[in-house]
Formats: sequence, C-alpha cells, structure tokens
Amino acid sequence: MARTFPEGFRWGTASAGHQTEGGNTGSDTWFLEHVRPTVFREPSGQACNGYQLWREDVDLVAALGLDTYRFSVEWARVEPTEGQFSAEALAHYRAIIDRCLAAGIAPVVTYNHMTSPHWFALRGGWLDPRAPAVFARYCDVVTERLGDGIAWAVTLNEPNLPRLLSWLDIPGAVRELERATLLAASEQAGVPRYRVANVMLPEEMEAMADGMAAGHRAALDAIKARRPELPVGFSVAIVDDQVVGDDASVRDRKRAEVYGRWLALARDDDFVGVQNYERARYDAGGPVPPPPGATLNQMGSDISSASLAGAVRYAHEAAGVPVLVTEHGMAHSDDAYRAAFIEPALEGLLDAIEDGVPVAGYLHWTLLDNFEWIFGYDVRLGLHEVDRETFARRPKPSAAVYSAIARANAVGGP
Repeated sequence: MARTFPEGFRWGTASAGHQTEGGNTGSDTWFLEHVRPTVFREPSGQACNGYQLWREDVDLVAALGLDTYRFSVEWARVEPTEGQFSAEALAHYRAIIDRCLAAGIAPVVTYNHMTSPHWFALRGGWLDPRAPAVFARYCDVVTERLGDGIAWAVTLNEPNLPRLLSWLDIPGAVRELERATLLAASEQAGVPRYRVANVMLPEEMEAMADGMAAGHRAALDAIKARRPELPVGFSVAIVDDQVVGDDASVRDRKRAEVYGRWLALARDDDFVGVQNYERARYDAGGPVPPPPGATLNQMGSDISSASLAGAVRYAHEAAGVPVLVTEHGMAHSDDAYRAAFIEPALEGLLDAIEDGVPVAGYLHWTLLDNFEWIFGYDVRLGLHEVDRETFARRPKPSAAVYSAIARANAVGGP
C-alpha cells in the first residue's frame, strides 16, 4: 500500500550556477580551470548553457510536477568588481525567481555554491579577515533585491566538504596537483595566496572553516535584517557513517572532525541542509571496503539507498533543527541504477519522518547532467541528459520515477 508524506512536504530538484550556467569567467573556479597545471580535468566552458536556457530549466522542474527549485546566485556575476553590483545579473536572478513563483515553484536560493569572485580569491578567500563582512554585504544586496521572492535561503554550500574529502583515499598525486594548482594560480595572479572554497590545503582547512563559519553568521544577520521571517540555513555534506563491529571510535572521530563544528553552528539556524550521496563503514582499524560484489557508483562507493535516512537522522540528532534535504542523488552513467535507487531512499526518509525527524522537503541532485568540478562532465547525476553540442535536454527514465512519487506525495503505490 502507498505510504504518504506529510501534507506540505516539499518536492524539488537542485542545481548550481557555475555547474550549469556556463561562461562564469569572473569566478575563482574559472580561473583555476585555466591555470597550468590544474587539478580540473576540463574547463566548465558553457556548462549546460543555463544562463541562456534558464526558462527551459524552470519549465523542466514544473513539468516534473515539483513545487521547489534550488538554484544559486553567482556572486561573481552579481559583484564582478568589489563593491560594484551588476543590475543585469540581479535582474537575471529576479527573473528566475519570478518564473518559479508564477509556476507555483518555491525558490530555494543558495547565496554561495562553492564559487566566489576572482577578486575575493585574490585576497585569500576565506582566509582574509574581512571576508565575512564582505560576504555579508553581498548577501544584504541580494536579499534587498531578491529576498521577497525567496522561500528558503542557503548561505553556503557544503563548507565541510574539504574536510570530508580528507577522509577519502585520494591518491597523493592528486593532492600534490591541488597544491600545484593553487601555487600556479597565485603566481599567475601575482598574489601571495590565491584561495578558493573547493580546493584547500590541509594545513589551511581550519582557518578557512573559521572564515566560512563567521561568514555564515554574518550572512544570517544580514538576511534576517532584511527579511526576519525568511528561513535561513546552510548545507552540510554528510556521508552515512556506519560502524562495523562494536568499536565506534574511528566513526566517531570522523564525525567530530567532519561535521561537528558545522552541526553545532546550525543549532542557531532555522534549518540544516543535508546533502547525502553515499555511506561509509568503519571498524576499529579504519575504513571497511564495500562488500564483495557490491555495485559501485561513479565515486567508488557502494550504492546504498539507506544512506539518506541515516544522514538525516544523524544531522537532526546533532543539530536539533528541522532538516531540508538540499541534495541527494547518485553518480552513475547507467540511469537504470538511479531509477531503482530513488524510491527505496525515499521510503527510508519517510521512516525517519514517521519516527519524528522533522524533514521539510527533498531536493534531488540534480536537474541536469552538469559540470562536476574537478571531474568535469564524466560524472552523471542528472534527471536529464544534456547534449554537449546543442545543450538540448532530454529526460531520463529516473525523471519519470521521481515525478510520479512527487505528484503522489507517496511511496509504495502501484
């Protein structure tokens, strides 16, 4: 029999500016993509041409029967020069919001989804003592111009991601290439340290996290000063970390290092955004590999539909505030795995809701196959394929599966 989600549960999909818009030439990430050497497999280029095709993308959300769309405002477009704000860019994002509202879609707006302006990175990014105030000024302008149309505000996307990645078995050559990329960028830009949010040096992670945490608090104050009733939070990348055996010490150490400060920070927010893609298992000795014969996703972990519920339960237990699933999905080139993965994951999410975890909604990552940072265009997470030449969008079978669940507001039906 069908099991129904609570009335008013939000169903949506998520995207991000740099990954879909294309031509984000004033951003720090664009600069890193074009230095040599670079850790980025390929440049973002025109991405999905989303800056031009944004109407079509909002219409795709509506066609799926969804009532929520998460997208980001690109700081580099809005404030291309420090202290100078682009009327054209603000009007562009205003138009996206207005089209969403006209279609009955609630806009979830991310103020900073990894990328920042080139001038911000030239100053050392989040290592700059003035960074929180500079970010808050930008958030104030965005909220003044766009805030009345925003349903949920996400200040920062996954500020804990670099620390999470430090727990992965990434080859030393990749770590060395990250360092070489930042060195090349600093030399080409003529500054002591060119720093960005999504390629970090291990010895600077805590200082960068300090800057981002202060930036979130400053942004929260700026947004609330303009719109006190607007729900504000940030998103956290959370793996469903599981214990194998009876010794939880490694798992708990990871939780403390990767999530601890951020879930504590979220206790003062209106919600916490949970972003989950996988599980990881640990015993007393460290990571436990996937079970023999397990089907792996493109990130190398085994496919686990139960990971979403595990991450949501943990986040709420630690933060004590409502949860909005701001991202969840699976990286795989074969959409049949994605289509089979969605409903079991949502059944587990509904179990958590029925157990009392307050979950406001679910936003699937992502609307389109897009630019996945250092991996380029080979990693596929979209509900729609995108032709790399024409940018034509084509729905995958998983889009129909997800649409049916959202329209029914239920899982387990016929």
